[in-house]
Amino acid sequence: MTPFPYSIALDAQLDDAQALMAEHGIHHLPVTENHDVVGIITQRDIVAATARRKSRGRSTKLAVSDIYVPEVYIVDLNEPIRNVLLEMAARHIGSAVVTRHGKLAGVFTTIDVCRSFAEFLEEAFPDPGDDRAA
Repeated sequence: MTPFPYSIALDAQLDDAQALMAEHGIHHLPVTENHDVVGIITQRDIVAATARRKSRGRSTKLAVSDIYVPEVYIVDLNEPIRNVLLEMAARHIGSAVVTRHGKLAGVFTTIDVCRSFAEFLEEAFPDPGDDRAA
């Protein structure tokens, strides 16, 4: 999980979301309204919306509210990881927004899953030629 994630206001401009994501190298950005998580915007959403807009010859700026996904998967920090993984797989989604006492605490993505699984495999099945196995 990425703790203390960045977020963006629902009424912000899409350019601001894009800049924030680029600056911090992130692909998932929780969307908030009055400090409550109301959705998520992803790099994929931005690319698709921008491409659609260009193909239609539109040049007006988009807002986060124009393309965010309101059906965000929100889990409590104490939710068992097994449940989170199964739900992400069932929904075919790449992230879960993590809260603690109802407040934004982190973002858990498929990249986090891959990293954790690789670490688990490395520990469970050390490479005999790997100095770290000792």
